[in-house]
Amino acid sequence: MNGETSVVVHAEPDVLAQAVAARLIVALIDAQAARGEASVVLTGGRVASAVYRAIRELPARDAVDWRRVDLWWGDERFVPAGDPDRNDAQARAALLDALPLDPARVHPMPAADGPAGNDPEAAAAAYAAELAAAAKPGTAALPHFDVLLLGVGEDGHVASVFPEHPVAYESRPVSAVRGSPKPPPVRLTLTLPAINTADQVWLVAAGPDKARPVGMALAGAGPVQLPAAGVAGLSRTLWLLDREAAAEVKPRFRSLR
Repeated sequence: MNGETSVVVHAEPDVLAQAVAARLIVALIDAQAARGEASVVLTGGRVASAVYRAIRELPARDAVDWRRVDLWWGDERFVPAGDPDRNDAQARAALLDALPLDPARVHPMPAADGPAGNDPEAAAAAYAAELAAAAKPGTAALPHFDVLLLGVGEDGHVASVFPEHPVAYESRPVSAVRGSPKPPPVRLTLTLPAINTADQVWLVAAGPDKARPVGMALAGAGPVQLPAAGVAGLSRTLWLLDREAAAEVKPRFRSLR
């Protein structure tokens, strides 16, 4: 692991979502105070949507200058634009459509009916090029990410990096995923090396089906067998869990809220 690893356990999923929402607003405010702008990588899934809805309802959201926030995505289902299964469509419905964002700073992953056509490899290359174009001159081929959000799958996958899948070995920043064990079978994803360039990585999980992968990841499982074990923020890796997801976390890791 690169930086500090912390585990915070909340009583139940609704409290978890509200706490993550408040924490993210503070992180964006702090980033803008330090750099004049902020950048976050969004994820999809049930818990993420609850977090986005909680942000929408918080009065403190107005303390963020949303026009100076860059939004990226960690993975995406390779289906047509506007499909309700797309992570960006879920985020827009839950939160983004209610925010005064600069459209030029919103960076969804390409859709299957986009300029790259129905070619996920070309779409992955296009997103990698967009990331590189946003990176500061003379730096790596990725922009600065203040916070990168991840869910944790029942099998320990993060983004669309699945256990023992070829993408778990990928070194390019963005990869197409074919034969995903979860539908739809074709996806786009940031790879583990790209995820690990974020300043902070937050893994958010709720429910009893997440207890085993969370416990195994914190116990030091291998990243190919359990991709959640292979992610780390440069300054901080933060596991944000409800009690059920934390059931197999060793007591020394826990900080109950």
